[in-house]
Amino acid sequence: MPLHLLKLCVGATSVADLEDWIKQRLAARKAAGEPVEQWHTTRMVPTRVPELTDGGSLYWVIKGEVACRQALLDVRPFTDADGIRRCHLVLDPKVIKVAPRPSRPFQGWRYLKANEAPVDLGAGTVGGDALPEHMERELRTLGLL
Repeated sequence: MPLHLLKLCVGATSVADLEDWIKQRLAARKAAGEPVEQWHTTRMVPTRVPELTDGGSLYWVIKGEVACRQALLDVRPFTDADGIRRCHLVLDPKVIKVAPRPSRPFQGWRYLKANEAPVDLGAGTVGGDALPEHMERELRTLGLL
């Protein structure tokens, strides 16, 4: 059974905002002649890497809700120029929307068991792409969705 990570997506205001940022970073890496892959750098190195890379995902919390996920492809620990141990969480650039769920702020990342992870939103699912993201969030806040 895979294990997932849960992390705040600091600076993003929506799933579309995250997707745009990913496209820009991949284009910049391609233009610079670097490997075209997406990763997120984090200070802490997960200890349960085999479980995470066996079908796990990074679930992003955006504006107080678990909103989407990206498949976790690899975890690459490294030491930065200041001698601080960090890691790159290598991610599939495809962002998958999930059934939104409230989440309180926290620092770093948290492990998320597979049975506790929100379900993916598919085509034709209520709450999928029918309404703009900010409107869905407001309707959920009001208890109307």
